[in-house]
Amino acid sequence: MSDNKDDLLMKNGAGRVWVLTDGKIGDDVQCLAVAEALAPDFDKRVITPRAPWVWMAPWGPIDPRDAPSNPDSPIAKGPGNGWPNLVVASGRRAIPYARAVKKVSNGKCFVVIMKDPRVSPSSVDLIWAPVHDKLTGANVVTTLTSPHGLARPIADARDTPTGPISELAKPMLGVVLGGPSGGARFDDVIADDLIAKIRHAKGNFASLALTPSRRTPDAFLKTLKNALTATDTFIWDRSGDNPYVDILAHSDALIVTADSHNMMSEAVSTGAGVYAFRPPGLAKKMAWFVDALESKGAVRNLEKCDVEPIRTTPIDATDEIVEAIKQLLS
Repeated sequence: MSDNKDDLLMKNGAGRVWVLTDGKIGDDVQCLAVAEALAPDFDKRVITPRAPWVWMAPWGPIDPRDAPSNPDSPIAKGPGNGWPNLVVASGRRAIPYARAVKKVSNGKCFVVIMKDPRVSPSSVDLIWAPVHDKLTGANVVTTLTSPHGLARPIADARDTPTGPISELAKPMLGVVLGGPSGGARFDDVIADDLIAKIRHAKGNFASLALTPSRRTPDAFLKTLKNALTATDTFIWDRSGDNPYVDILAHSDALIVTADSHNMMSEAVSTGAGVYAFRPPGLAKKMAWFVDALESKGAVRNLEKCDVEPIRTTPIDATDEIVEAIKQLLS
């Protein structure tokens, strides 16, 4: 990267790197991880187009209310009255806005899209997509796992253990729950199956820590909590801070429901043994992704393996993606 770009992105990050999403957590996780690695003082902007413009995304124009000339627009000029040097965007609603910023900056703003934008790759500067999306192009970067910003928080949690998770006896089994997505089912039958597998695995561990995601059905979580509650068990009930990072940091093995690309990517970055629980109805792309992780030895099949406290080689694609963007800007 040239000294000029380095000054703009690394030393004077405020307003120079924008993140554009509609606020969905899955999109935010990936964009924020990349933006923070490039410029810790990036500017996060949330897109909320009205109908009918929201229906036309990603192919149509932006909502006229959000014209860059409007001071209240999410793409109005930033600090220092300037346009960003880099936009990191994700989600179909954000794509027209990223294109609009590039246009109003006279093409000087680089546009990076996270995940398949459903528009021609040539319309933006760089696209990152997971391998299972099968997206190709001269300006397309693909990795097996997705980027995230948890490397430092996990390291900090290990260096300075605090909270209820750090007080649990070791070895500790962590359980991370997702929820219905892409056809994956989370009903009573699935809950009973997962409970049986957790109970069987628990015999090799001194404690258990479980956390749900935003998508975990309340009834599903309640069923697991009623069945698994014990003195050596912590189950987050969604009150107070989510101990997700602490569970990733301190688990000696992890059982993770395989419905989320981000959750699986974060789990395999920890170095703990990861055991995938595949809920029925799992999307074909996700099944392929978990198969690929298993072939690399990063994940084990919960149906076929006893859960044990093991260490594996961490997999984290974040730095590779950030480096590809730096090369674009050089």
